[in-house]
Amino acid sequence: MSEVKKSFSTEKYVVTYPVQLEQDGWRLDQFVQKCMPTLSRQFLKKKIERGEVEISGRQSPHKSSVKVHHGEGVTVTTHNDGIIEEEYWYGEVVAKTERPTIVFEDEGLLIVNKPPYMITHPAGRNLFYCATVYFETIYKKTIHSIHRLDRETSGLLLLGKNPRVSQQVAALFEADLVRKCYFFIAQKREGATSFPFTARERMDREEDSIPRGMMYWYPEDSARGKESETHFEIVLEQDGYVLGLAFPLTGRQHQIRVHAACHGYPLLGDKLYNGDPMVFVRFKDHAATEEDHVKMQIPRQALHAVAIRLGYPASSESTFVAPLPKDLSDWIELTLGPKRPEVEALISDKLATIFTNVKIGFTPQEVPQSFKSYNQLTDKNIYDTKK
Repeated sequence: MSEVKKSFSTEKYVVTYPVQLEQDGWRLDQFVQKCMPTLSRQFLKKKIERGEVEISGRQSPHKSSVKVHHGEGVTVTTHNDGIIEEEYWYGEVVAKTERPTIVFEDEGLLIVNKPPYMITHPAGRNLFYCATVYFETIYKKTIHSIHRLDRETSGLLLLGKNPRVSQQVAALFEADLVRKCYFFIAQKREGATSFPFTARERMDREEDSIPRGMMYWYPEDSARGKESETHFEIVLEQDGYVLGLAFPLTGRQHQIRVHAACHGYPLLGDKLYNGDPMVFVRFKDHAATEEDHVKMQIPRQALHAVAIRLGYPASSESTFVAPLPKDLSDWIELTLGPKRPEVEALISDKLATIFTNVKIGFTPQEVPQSFKSYNQLTDKNIYDTKK
C-alpha cells in the first residue's frame, strides 16, 4: 500500500493512510495526527476509542498507544453528525445554504456559485459540506477541484468533471490566462491608501505563528516573503465603509485580505486580519466576546468571487458573473441603504470598464486605449489604468 485512499459520501468520509518505513513503530495517535494535523490529539483519541480508527489486519478498537508498522494501512472513518462543521454567531448556529448553484456546465466543466462556509474539497474537520463532495454525490463520480476558495468566501468556483478538462483549465491558471474579480466590504482606517491602487507587498507564513496559518506581509522590496500583487478599485464609499473590487494578479493564500488590511481596509467580518488575530482564536474556541461580535459585525469575511474570465472553450473567451450573496447584500441595504440591484449595477459598470475589456492573449495592436503600455501589460499590470 503506497497511496492514500479516500471515499466520500454525504454520510461518511473514509480515508486510509499507508504506514511508511520511517513511521514504523510510531504510536497510533501520533501517526494519525501526522496525517491529519488540523485535528487535536484529544479529538483523535476519542475517535480511536470509538473504533473509528482501524489498523489493517487487526481487530479494533485499539489503544492510542498501540504501535503501527511499515506496510500496514490505518483507516479513519468520520460520520456526518453535523456537529464539527457548525458555525456559531452569538451562540446560535449560522444557517447555511444547502447547495451551490450552477452558473455554467458542459461535459467537462462546472462553474458554480459557492455559498459561504462550504469548503472546496474535504480538509481538516470540514469533510461533508464540500463542493466536490456535493457534486460527487449527484454525478456518482470524482469531481476535481481546479482552484479553491477560502471556506468563508462565497462566489465562483471551477470544478472539473473529468481529468482531461480539469488539466486543461488548470493549465490556464498556471499560464496566467485567467482573470478573477472579488467583491468586498471593508472598514476604512485613518491613513488608508487612496483608490485605485495596486498592492505589491510580499507575503508568507512565519514559523510558530499564532494562529497557525496566518499570513504576514513584507515591503515590496523586502527579501522576505513571496511576490504578490492585487489591484483594487472602489465601487462605493459611505459612512466609513468601502465597497470595492479586488483583481488578484497572483494567487497567494489570503492575498486579498492581507493586501486590503495592510493598506487600511480590513474586510468586514475578517477574524484574522482585523488588527487582533486572537479574535480568530476566540471564535474558533467558541469563546468570542460581545466586543468581538460587535467588531466583526457579520459572521464571516465579506469577500465574494464575483466574476471570472477565461479562455474556455478554447475557441473563445467568456466572463462569468455571480450575483451578490444574500448575507452581504442584506448588510449593505440595512447599514448603507443601497439595494442589491443598485450595487450589482455599480459592479457591472466597473467590470465593463476594467475587467471585461481585457482580452486574454491580445497583441500590442489590440491593447485597449484605457490601459497603459503593452510592456506594462505583459508585466502583469493589466489593471493599472491611466489616471
